[in-house]
Amino acid sequence: MKLPTLHSTRLRRVARQHFGWGSLRPGQLAAMRALLKRRDALVVLPTGAGKSAIYQVPAALLPGPTVVVSPLLALQEDQIRALNDRGDTRLRAVRVSSAETPNQQAAALREIATGAARFLFITPEQLSNPECLAKVRALRPALVAVDEAHCISAWGNDFRPDYLALGQLIRGLGRPPVVALTATASPPVREDIVARLGLENPRTVVAGLDRPNLFLEVAHCPTEEYRWRRLLRLLDTDQRPGIVYVPTRRAAEELAARLTEAGHDAAYYHGGMPAGARTELHERFLDDQVPIMVATSAFGMGIDKPNIRWVAHLALPDSPDSYLQEIGRAGRDGSPAHALLLWRAEDVGLQRFFTGGTPDADELAELAAVLRTGPVTRAALRERTGWGSRKLGQLLALLERVGAAGTTGPKQRVSSPRYAPEPAEAARAAVAEAERQQAVQRSRTDMMRAFAEATGCRSQPLLAYFGEQLESTCGHCDSCHAGTSTAGDGASGPFPVHSTVRHAEWGPGLVLSYEDDRMTVLFENVGYKTLSVPVVSEQGLLTGDGSRNS
Repeated sequence: MKLPTLHSTRLRRVARQHFGWGSLRPGQLAAMRALLKRRDALVVLPTGAGKSAIYQVPAALLPGPTVVVSPLLALQEDQIRALNDRGDTRLRAVRVSSAETPNQQAAALREIATGAARFLFITPEQLSNPECLAKVRALRPALVAVDEAHCISAWGNDFRPDYLALGQLIRGLGRPPVVALTATASPPVREDIVARLGLENPRTVVAGLDRPNLFLEVAHCPTEEYRWRRLLRLLDTDQRPGIVYVPTRRAAEELAARLTEAGHDAAYYHGGMPAGARTELHERFLDDQVPIMVATSAFGMGIDKPNIRWVAHLALPDSPDSYLQEIGRAGRDGSPAHALLLWRAEDVGLQRFFTGGTPDADELAELAAVLRTGPVTRAALRERTGWGSRKLGQLLALLERVGAAGTTGPKQRVSSPRYAPEPAEAARAAVAEAERQQAVQRSRTDMMRAFAEATGCRSQPLLAYFGEQLESTCGHCDSCHAGTSTAGDGASGPFPVHSTVRHAEWGPGLVLSYEDDRMTVLFENVGYKTLSVPVVSEQGLLTGDGSRNS
């Protein structure tokens, strides 16, 4: 019998005394122990599985404040309220954001400095202000928690350009230990998080992505009218509240109007709405005043609402990353919930359109040339180029990947590294990198379509995409209920799961899973591929090097 470590005993005591939690999950405890040992951690746990506890419990034992970087003010408000409602001075939380006046921000920093508060919630935008960064550094934080960490990745379904500088900003804080938290991150996203945040030998915890209380159902819809009737059937039989995800802003507005006209009270939400209107809708949904929310992917990140009974998708999502993130908002209370995907073949073409084209080589070369003239702020770059923050962020990310851009100095200015390639060469390399990324993105959409077309257990290929193996069928999908799922034979195949392999044309890859006579491999250059195991074995398509990724 394995005896508990001193760290485990202390963590359990804090969880019980300060939070009232009688037990901690193994994944939570493993990450918490790493943080107490001053080690970085990357945590991928499903929505509602207690990710916040992973930084909150160790924070009560660490000798300094904890800085929590989070992208949404509403999400911050929920977490701050939950901490402060406990009435425990060791858990008091304050915030520095655009919602506070300068005097309120100063008061919050004083509370942290005097020890009256332990948690400082802040947005990346605030932290990127050099004056604010210096003040936070002076507090000597003991831990930095990056919530919704997939936002830092170009592969993440909620990519935020403001997150790109976080790795440099954290170094500007004195480089305390970092814990990156997200509800869904496939291997490419995890690698991107580690690289961009500069995590050093992180303790990686990926667990529990299977949600037994969430029933997975997929229906192919030959016509739009059929798709509409299937949605109405869901609304006639399932409880409220629920979320309907659609691919475009126009679709959100039109579907909400059509549902309301059909007697189903609905509201719409998308990123093109004014910030105040979005905030009001978010709060009304949390207060059970909006029974049906029709939304684009802009809605839902960080929602702490336990009683969402269903999530419906009226188009094929762009990737399993987006899909798992969005259906994870249902059934957080542990009660039965429903995830319904209504898709058509035409949805694939729509996602191809959203993927976009190759970036302009001339624009990349122009940007690389500007960076060679000396350090410049992102605001100055936006003014000089006329590009929006999202486009500029994506081009800078590409140049950074090919060694032609970097952030330096206390004011977080962007410049060209000393040994950067010439602008024309940098542009060619960046275009090649963009083409590689698009190939991987296309493969992610292909994996989403394969999930939709699967006749066996749906959870097995979905979790395999994220590198998690189900030893048997899930029992909570339409295929399992229809009796078409097969038990499979575990992880048998020519190469161990999570071992690295090489293909003559596609290059290096990572074995993710086996299902029946098929194997899924994630290749660095072309993305996800599903291969026939007999063909791989007979033709020697893959070679292995014997190493395994953990």
